[in-house]
Amino acid sequence: MTSTVALSDEIKTVFDQVYAAWAAGDADAFAAVYTDDVTVAMPGVFNKGRTAVREHMAAGFAGPLKGSRGVDQPLDIRVWGDTAIVVSRAGIVLAGETEVSDDREVRATWVLIRADGQWKVAAYTNTPANR
Repeated sequence: MTSTVALSDEIKTVFDQVYAAWAAGDADAFAAVYTDDVTVAMPGVFNKGRTAVREHMAAGFAGPLKGSRGVDQPLDIRVWGDTAIVVSRAGIVLAGETEVSDDREVRATWVLIRADGQWKVAAYTNTPANR
């Protein structure tokens, strides 16, 4: 049996992969961490499927997200078998900034599944953080 600590480390690795891809501006590597049928819902955005996520991020990396980095601090990780829910404090640090501005801080909810021994993002949503 895998310990909860080990599972948390495995899940945090998903975040490392997402944000390494973001820092590189690599939409393919970013989308590779998501399931084929992922859903992503954010204010003004709904993407269904890995291809839609890749296209959305490619456009962002070529435009308003160029030179930015995403940050994410898991606040709560709950695992039930091959499913995990992670609630995090997150945001985007734009090029030239050193931290997430208050108006871009969000609370995110990630649903991850483990298939073939690998964790993938099956659903993601965020909402502006309460101030």
